[in-house]
Amino acid sequence: MLKKIWKPLQIRKLTLPNRIIMGSMHLGVEGNENGIERLIAFYQERAKGGVGLIVTGGIAVNLEGAGGAHFLTLHNDESIEKFLPLTKAIRQAGGRIAAQLFHAGRYADKGGTGLTPVAPSPLKATINEITPRELSNEEIIQTITDFANAAKRAQNAGFDAVEIMGSEGYLINQFLSPVTNHRTDEWGGNYKNRVKFAISIVQKIRDAVGEDYPVFFRISGLDLMPNSTSLEETIQLAKDLEAAGVDVLNVGIGWHESIVPTIAMFVPRASYAWVAEAIRQHVSVPVVASNRINQLELAEHILQTEQADLISMARPFLADPMMLVKAKSGHVEEIQTCVACNQACLDHVFTGQPVSCVVNPRAGHELEQEWDLISVKEENRKRVAVIGAGPAGLEAARVLGERGHYVILYEQKSNIGGQLHIAAMVPGKEEWKEALRYYQVQIDKLPINLQLNKHATIDDILKENVDHVVVATGSVMNKPEIKGIELPHVISYLDVLEGKVSVGKNIAIIGAGGIAVDLSHYLSEKILTPDTIPYLLEYQISNLNEVKQFFQSGRNITMMRRKGKIGASLGRTTRWAVLQRLQQKGINMLVGIEYKEITEEGVIIQYKDRERLILADTVILATGQEENDHLYKEMKNNGISVSVIGGANRAGELDAKKAIAEGAKTGRLI
Repeated sequence: MLKKIWKPLQIRKLTLPNRIIMGSMHLGVEGNENGIERLIAFYQERAKGGVGLIVTGGIAVNLEGAGGAHFLTLHNDESIEKFLPLTKAIRQAGGRIAAQLFHAGRYADKGGTGLTPVAPSPLKATINEITPRELSNEEIIQTITDFANAAKRAQNAGFDAVEIMGSEGYLINQFLSPVTNHRTDEWGGNYKNRVKFAISIVQKIRDAVGEDYPVFFRISGLDLMPNSTSLEETIQLAKDLEAAGVDVLNVGIGWHESIVPTIAMFVPRASYAWVAEAIRQHVSVPVVASNRINQLELAEHILQTEQADLISMARPFLADPMMLVKAKSGHVEEIQTCVACNQACLDHVFTGQPVSCVVNPRAGHELEQEWDLISVKEENRKRVAVIGAGPAGLEAARVLGERGHYVILYEQKSNIGGQLHIAAMVPGKEEWKEALRYYQVQIDKLPINLQLNKHATIDDILKENVDHVVVATGSVMNKPEIKGIELPHVISYLDVLEGKVSVGKNIAIIGAGGIAVDLSHYLSEKILTPDTIPYLLEYQISNLNEVKQFFQSGRNITMMRRKGKIGASLGRTTRWAVLQRLQQKGINMLVGIEYKEITEEGVIIQYKDRERLILADTVILATGQEENDHLYKEMKNNGISVSVIGGANRAGELDAKKAIAEGAKTGRLI
């Protein structure tokens, strides 16, 4: 039961009605045409959802500190007017909002700002091709003043608080870390000098905003960079920040250039709550836990066990802005859970696109009326058949049912989900089960008649006397033309993931896209129960290295593709981490090959100007997809009112994000 979440918290003169804050996210709309209007619509919906406090995406304190072209700034007094409509709208919605004061430092995008990035030392970041310019002593003092002036402007613009961004490898974090601060003057060297920049900013801001105004600090709990700030220094910094006037410490984890994944789907939930707890033991101000906390029950547990005083949930408010409203009314099961796929949020940010959400395509599009669900009058309600309960079909059925139509949902398998069900079987992708749970709850709640193990035909449709049919039958694998492909040890990835076939020790995978990558993870791991590993270690039955070996299946796996990159369809923010895991497991990855023949011994290929035999007792096809649109064409030819969506419509270029968005759009148009 949720209890502590609902306990109010007083921070100076600001009262938070609950312990959940929406963490900072750059939305990618800030600098665009009607960007403020889109921000208002986005944040206002979350305010109506009852979140305790909203923290904006980073607002640059000066022009050179902007992350790119689409970043907002508080660099002059004229910028105050820009934010007044936003803060007013949040107040009208019953919410509270804090401005995050931001300086990108060496992460700044010169292509967007037109200015050379600045940093404590002229050391290039691995994620930025531009080497920054070292700040002079005078420029450091001016930057501290810029932070203070921006804080005062935020106060005058109606923000309820400010948060100083001192984490994630941005400018303040760069001063704090010996990795990026190689200065020999009063701003670098020992701990006392490296923290001077951060402490000076806090003191200057406190002087500017007065004693009644809340000041948060986003502290880097762990940099996850070799030879960077130690946890002992971080704890000391937390105490020094409290003494300088900080009211809340929001614990961030990792730098953007760290090679340690922190928010990918395969990162266990609440993996870093212990860092917040370690800091909390040494300060008296409230401490915020963040990173991979995607359920309110988990947030409650962290609060109840006193690991933190507040919980930051950013992406979960993309997935479901009404999660707190649903929870308070006793409908926790109806919350759409963030699955940490990163496909429409972080991947969009890093490719210059506006943020949205795979499981909630309305996110980021709140101004667009086409995303509004308008209930139909009783006389206009229709009987609609949806054929296929994959992501596109499920979302179409949900939207149709929510609008008041009667839906018959056919699925030829014994479970819903289609490709999502398959994905949820892959180690590290179990979060997709939450999406399936959500859809099952919606099916049970709405006027949707789910018929499993049913291969729908035209006769079935005619008997039901439906007004319209939505074909969402997905895709089928495109079988390549390779000599020997009909041999008995050549099988499909679906048969493997569905447990229909046995797999040998030496495996050749034809194809190296997202499906092949998932398959490699699936085949390379053995699953131990969560209780097994602590037991083996606690009683010294096995050491850590032996336990790691238990996770490996012992299979020799080779992925191959003719051209392109391994896992090219994977998102920018997760692909590197996924491939890193494959390399650690010893998966062989070959690109630029030509398939010659499949034999009983394996696959003969041409690779780097010579012929090679990839030994394999099992050859698995994980090749491209093609539309499974036969039923759609048949119905259309018979004059039935029908539409086609998802993989059945555009298999070659579709993913879960596009499929769900297409399903939502179809459901609104009928």
